[in-house]
Amino acid sequence: MRDDRAARRRHRDAVAGLRGGGREEPLIGGPRRPGARPPRFFTVHLGFAAADPAVARELAVAYAEALDLLRPELALGAAALSPADAWHRAERLFCGALGPDGERCADVAGHPGFHHAPGPGGLGWGDGD
Repeated sequence: MRDDRAARRRHRDAVAGLRGGGREEPLIGGPRRPGARPPRFFTVHLGFAAADPAVARELAVAYAEALDLLRPELALGAAALSPADAWHRAERLFCGALGPDGERCADVAGHPGFHHAPGPGGLGWGDGD
């Protein structure tokens, strides 16, 4: 049988060194960034059944707008629709065109006429009817 005392001692010394093992400072320091990490964006994928792509688009827009009413912190302009088995074919649900004051159009993608910022009486811009 092989004698592995040296390997165990190296392991024990390494673990003690990582914990600070008698030293003033541990070998592994804390995070370099002060404070909490900035928030990151995540995507939720919700599945539902629809008769065809047009009906699926209408339902997806309705679901996104309803969720936006309940949770205003959601990024409504980032909502997209794709077939359940082909997420790489996602299509945007909302226009998102950038306006003169930095507002983004909240109308559905491919809408005719002016662009409108979200909210009642939102800023309108662009070529219209």
